Amino acid sequence: MCAAGRRWGRRERAVLWCVLGAAWGAAWGQLRYSVAEEMPKGSFVGDVAKDLRLDLPALRDRGVRVVSEGRTQYFALHEKTGHLVTAERIDRERLCESVQQCVLRCELIVEGEMQVYEIEVAIRDINDNAPSFREAEKELRVSETTAPGSRFPLPEAHDPDSGPNSVQSYELSGDEHFSLAVRAGPGGDERPELVLAKALDREAAAFHELVLRASDGGEPARTGTGRLRVAVLDANDNAPVFSQAEYTVRVPEDVPVGSTLVTLTATDADEGLNGDVKYSLKKITEKASQIFRLDAETGAITLMQNLDFEEGDSYELEVQAHDGGGLFDTAKVVITVTDVNDNAPEISVRSALSTISEDAPSGTVVALLHVQDRDSGANGEVRCSMDGGLPFRLRSSRGSYYSVVTVRELDREEVSEYNVTVRAVDGGSPALWSSAVLALRVLDVNDNAPVFAEASYSARLAENNAAGALVLTVRAWDADWGQNARVRYRLWEGRVRGALLSSYVSVQAETGALYALRSFDYEEVREVGLWVRAEDGGAPALSSNVSVRLVIVDENDNAPQVLYPPAAASSSSSGAGWAGVELAPRSAEAGALVAKVVAVDADAGQNAWLSYELAKATEPGLFRVGLHSGEVRTARSPLARDAARQSLVVVVKDHGRPALSATATLTVVLGESVAELLSELGSAAAAAPGEPAGRLTRWLVVAVAAVSCLFVAFLLLLLALRLRRWRRSQLLAAGSGALRGVPASHFVGIDGVRAFLHSYSHEVSLTADSRKSQLRLSAASCCDTLPARPLPDEPAPLLGEDPAGARRADPDAAPVSSSHRTCSSSASVPFPPGLCVLRREV
Repeated sequence: MCAAGRRWGRRERAVLWCVLGAAWGAAWGQLRYSVAEEMPKGSFVGDVAKDLRLDLPALRDRGVRVVSEGRTQYFALHEKTGHLVTAERIDRERLCESVQQCVLRCELIVEGEMQVYEIEVAIRDINDNAPSFREAEKELRVSETTAPGSRFPLPEAHDPDSGPNSVQSYELSGDEHFSLAVRAGPGGDERPELVLAKALDREAAAFHELVLRASDGGEPARTGTGRLRVAVLDANDNAPVFSQAEYTVRVPEDVPVGSTLVTLTATDADEGLNGDVKYSLKKITEKASQIFRLDAETGAITLMQNLDFEEGDSYELEVQAHDGGGLFDTAKVVITVTDVNDNAPEISVRSALSTISEDAPSGTVVALLHVQDRDSGANGEVRCSMDGGLPFRLRSSRGSYYSVVTVRELDREEVSEYNVTVRAVDGGSPALWSSAVLALRVLDVNDNAPVFAEASYSARLAENNAAGALVLTVRAWDADWGQNARVRYRLWEGRVRGALLSSYVSVQAETGALYALRSFDYEEVREVGLWVRAEDGGAPALSSNVSVRLVIVDENDNAPQVLYPPAAASSSSSGAGWAGVELAPRSAEAGALVAKVVAVDADAGQNAWLSYELAKATEPGLFRVGLHSGEVRTARSPLARDAARQSLVVVVKDHGRPALSATATLTVVLGESVAELLSELGSAAAAAPGEPAGRLTRWLVVAVAAVSCLFVAFLLLLLALRLRRWRRSQLLAAGSGALRGVPASHFVGIDGVRAFLHSYSHEVSLTADSRKSQLRLSAASCCDTLPARPLPDEPAPLLGEDPAGARRADPDAAPVSSSHRTCSSSASVPFPPGLCVLRREV
């Protein structure tokens, strides 16, 4: 698995451990790889897709990416192969200057699943750096009185590499007076020392030139050299001595630049040049040399640039104090940097959703956050929180990761967008904090049906409307968004008077406008009830219904229609009109009912309110008409001078705007008997040109004959019934010769047969137009006695006949109509006294 190890010729055992480590880490959500430094960009590190069992085609869909700690991204994921590769050239010495194990950490984020996998990559050192000395040439001063075997510390070579690639050995060449010794330091490092092998003589040689060579353990080995110049001095009795062998200083990281951190003190008992002490840095790292400065005269260590606890929390220096005679002393200085809460928590959004469906289940991960504070201790302890009242909460994940999850289902109709603010506060004093805002848009789901603006609709439409007229507009709103909120309207099919509802009205699908497809007639359709459905554009679609009540408003488009007097036949010489004949006794008193005009109006409401008024009369003031009843009554008693035939024109009006009207013409005959009525009608008929001479007479004769036949049939039937009862009584009561319990005055003899008679009444209606006659017998007028007036010997002459019995033919006689009055029959008067004759005025 660890291909980098194979590439650089590592042993099979190391490769096996690398593979086992990667497999073990994958099982716990953490992968471990190693790669050599200075590899070119795009070099293979590990097969992430295989180790995490990720499907290669799904890598793009799931949004898999690699995030490295820090500002520089050293690794990337190859989308096609799923391999972890280097994104930059890695220099181990720059990243891990004083760290033996250099490990870079990165995170593999699967955005589609909101999963995080930690990856550790160990950077293997290569021998890319040779040992070097801080000073290319170093001068040592040694007194000629120095005893052989004395040791003098030499400058150490520095190799940025680690392990076997660092400095492994030193070699000294150039003079027999000196030899090289290597002593192990407290940290396990090798410290070279110059050993005086032979006594010095300044007069023989004042200077000795030496070469110090340092070699590392790389393959091949790299070397570095430094030149040593040993100056032989006159006798120097005393060497400088530091006040303490090790100086320890603790300074906060926010100490100002230029501050003196510590002042070293070394004393020399000699005087003059041999007692003049100078200070120098014997051992210091390159990084520390840029931060600290040593004053050679005073021994004060000052700060040249700001300290940063997060970059370095401890520095170790070796300071040498030497006098003018070449003697020296060495002291160790340890500078410890203490943390100050100068770093606010950092919130990194590793993965976040920009949209979420409103029906996402509770517990859906919305964002994955990484929170860290570069400070340490309490200053680096971070607490995260969110604003209250939101349907989200923070859930602590592995390590310093937090996930933002939903706590309930969302409702886009309530809140369509959320700006979720996550705050991180450290434990410092004063506390520092930072925040991150997550913008989340809620996607709509079709979970709301259209809602109409009103629970039901009603509209009034005047009849006789134009086809295509707008009736009303229904409105429905859908709380959803986009296509789910697009509302379309349609009618529920039904029937009106047997026809399809869609033939009467239609609804515009987009606007909800309801149109009338035909002209309505109030007299045919007074109200239309229908249902309109509103349906959204979701899948599946949701709908709702609303009832619409369409009330047809009546217009005054129908004139009053006169039912009585009935319509007369139209004449070519005059327009359509109404005619009727009524009989009024001359002895009638004021207010006596003469006739009643009956009219109806097909309209409704005010348009059907009728009023009657007398427009024209032969004798003004004789009659009056009821304003609302249409009853024609006498306004005063008729006088002898009043004409026998009175012509009345009654106007019937409705209350529409404009008002419509109709007229009815009545002819009132002032007389005491039907004979006078027929006489007057006869004279009127004779004066009317163009009518057939015997038409009225013919119909009158037919009517009288029919009534007479009915009357005779009734008498015969009554006689047969009485005879049957009498015969039965004779059989039951033998020997009884007379009926018991019935006065003899109630019987009459007909051809030797005694019969019991009832008085009777009948109504007859004769009309000339319909050619139909009606006979109506009234049982309420029967009585048990014969009429008090005896029948006349001779039948009275018919109306229209002379006393001699000659019948006058009246071809222009007017139609006859029953006055609906009940009377007793008489042999002398075959017609009811209330006979009414109608005729059409010419």
